[in-house]
Amino acid sequence: MHALSRTALIALLALGLGACASLGGATPPDTYEIAPPKVVKMPGSTRAQLLIPEPTAIKTLDSNQIVVKPTSYTVEYLGNSQWSDRLPRMVQLRFVQAFENTGRVGAVGVPGQGLAIDYQVVMEIRKFEIDAGDGNSAVVEIAVKALNDRNGTVRATRVFSASAPVTVAGNPGYIAALNVAFDRVTSDIVKWTLGLV
Repeated sequence: MHALSRTALIALLALGLGACASLGGATPPDTYEIAPPKVVKMPGSTRAQLLIPEPTAIKTLDSNQIVVKPTSYTVEYLGNSQWSDRLPRMVQLRFVQAFENTGRVGAVGVPGQGLAIDYQVVMEIRKFEIDAGDGNSAVVEIAVKALNDRNGTVRATRVFSASAPVTVAGNPGYIAALNVAFDRVTSDIVKWTLGLV
């Protein structure tokens, strides 16, 4: 190997190792999950099988970043924190769990699981954020359509929202408030849906 080539190779290796060392020294962000939903208690049952497609959301929410809104028109992300997965995927799987936990449906699943679907619960995540404007609070808003999969008609549509104050300082306090708001919305959506099917 020529001396020039050898020198260039050593320089490149040194540069690569330096980059690895700098990446290895960075502190990884704290990773959070949406808490499992509480069991919704309600009378009656249905043989209906439900499909929970992944909710739609604008790009701001369709990620693993945790949204903070200092004003109505500005978006920031919670520092040194992230969700364990994309938010719509986490919401989808928590809703599957919420419906299963009721013990009141014939079956519930996600696309690709081969269920004989009666209804789809089609959701759009409109808000899942910390409102840092008028005092810290967590806000969750989800629009829902109950779609009859047999004939393609929308049985009903409704927007659900809830908020919860941030009562503990620091990032864990923000996540706890988001979980409280999400749990309220989840409970309301499950009750409303099962009342329709």
